[in-house]
Amino acid sequence: MKMHETFIKPMHPEGRRFVAIFAGVALVLFLLWEPLGWIGVGLTVWCYYFFRDPERVTPTRPGLIVSPADGIVSLIEPAVPPPELGLPDTPLTRVSVFMSVFNCHVNRAPVAGRVTKVAYRPGKFLNASLDKASADNERNGIVIEMADGRVLPVVQIAGLVARRIVCFTGEGHEIARGARFGLIRFGSRLDVYLPEGVAPLVRVGQTMVAGETVIAETGT
Repeated sequence: MKMHETFIKPMHPEGRRFVAIFAGVALVLFLLWEPLGWIGVGLTVWCYYFFRDPERVTPTRPGLIVSPADGIVSLIEPAVPPPELGLPDTPLTRVSVFMSVFNCHVNRAPVAGRVTKVAYRPGKFLNASLDKASADNERNGIVIEMADGRVLPVVQIAGLVARRIVCFTGEGHEIARGARFGLIRFGSRLDVYLPEGVAPLVRVGQTMVAGETVIAETGT
């Protein structure tokens, strides 16, 4: 790996418009007062960094469930998946990964399989680290059916600053483990509902890397 590749990461296309806006504002600020312009440059660099989309090396061993997001495990608890996903009213172990505005926000599929459901629900914009954010905030959920017939729901949840959930997949699509499936702007949370009988291999407070960190193992 070259030295510049350590610091300069590819940017997701979703970020181009925002970086252009930030850069335009920085230019105007330079015309008004140079110190303000440099603040604008700093914010433009941050915006580029926010939309970074680095390559990830996803583990290939069968049965692994990987993190869908960069961030910190904020909650691990039993919970019923959102009703709009049409799943049984049975509590499953929910692992929540909270993303700050400094994390990479490209979301990746925890498992390989077929997307059987995509469901968006408008809502509030509470702090995504709060437990009630799973029920009250704007969200978009997908259900992935694995090769063994079991399903794994993943829910994108908007946060206090986030105002836009983007989903790149659709019902009927085949998706690979670690593949990009969405993005949230600008600070948010991902909930993964583990299949019944599957225990998490992570703890609250642990740092996650999307597409790489193993959350659990299905045993198949």
